[in-house]
Amino acid sequence: MSKSLKESVIAVVYGGRSAERDVSLSSGPLVVEGLRSKGHQVVGVDLYGPDGDLDPVAQLQSVSFDLAFIALHGGEGEDGRVQALLEMLEKPYTGSSPLACGLAMDKVLTKRFWKGIGIPTPAYMSFVGTADAETIEAELAYPMIIKPSREGSTIGINKATSRSELDEALSKALEYDSDILVEAFVDGPEYTVTIIDDAAYPAIGLKASPDHTLYDYEAKYIADDTEYLLPCGLNEDDENELQMLALDAYRSLGCSGWGRVDVMRDNDGVFWVLEVNTAPGMTSHSLVPMAANHVGIDYNSLVEKIAQAAWDTAKRA
Repeated sequence: MSKSLKESVIAVVYGGRSAERDVSLSSGPLVVEGLRSKGHQVVGVDLYGPDGDLDPVAQLQSVSFDLAFIALHGGEGEDGRVQALLEMLEKPYTGSSPLACGLAMDKVLTKRFWKGIGIPTPAYMSFVGTADAETIEAELAYPMIIKPSREGSTIGINKATSRSELDEALSKALEYDSDILVEAFVDGPEYTVTIIDDAAYPAIGLKASPDHTLYDYEAKYIADDTEYLLPCGLNEDDENELQMLALDAYRSLGCSGWGRVDVMRDNDGVFWVLEVNTAPGMTSHSLVPMAANHVGIDYNSLVEKIAQAAWDTAKRA
């Protein structure tokens, strides 16, 4: 790998067939445009194609490229399968390793691991297949959060304040995954911390409108009334604590390259880590570009920075 990134071809891999395909279809073309604006040679790859019937191996083998920029969200893009495929093809790529992606994507496994090493994360229960409401009520108090274990962008996530809402939320979560996570609700503000090349960026405070009980899919990607607090409103010491906690959670899973860590803070001032995203959204509503812009890095420079970090890492390997 003696040539520079500018002399190389970058394949932006987006689309996929997960529940987050629409998000990726927004991210991918923006990443392509951003890299091209910086003078890079770029080819876009809509993995599986618009009808979901193309062979992803054949797609990637049919394209001549030197580095893959993964703009897939959820599914194969975040669970490590595409990363593993690229390693088999001996192609470097942006973001974390297959193992780190798989661990971060599985919220139940992540929480078990964090509990074992002392990363603060909300109390939870997990179920494979049908979950018993009475068992849940015996362990966790309302309100509670119900989510599929292996989805992102808050897809399939609901808040339950009663037995009827719990039953409905469990049923909805099962539409996306056989593994279900039921989590204690943290009553307090939500924050997200972008990490690029092992550096934590300023935290963003998230405040959904009263029409949204959660910072959900619509609040993330559709609504225009969601508030993004940047600066996040914490004092310097508390924000430093939040950033270090986010880095600890991110590094503990073996993540690298770039990502985003979501955290809640309760009314006692305690931070609780929710999850790590190893291929965050890069749409017009997305949080990573927002955090980067706050420190003077525009969108085009951001995608180049992510690609360059992956290229430099591959050259050192």
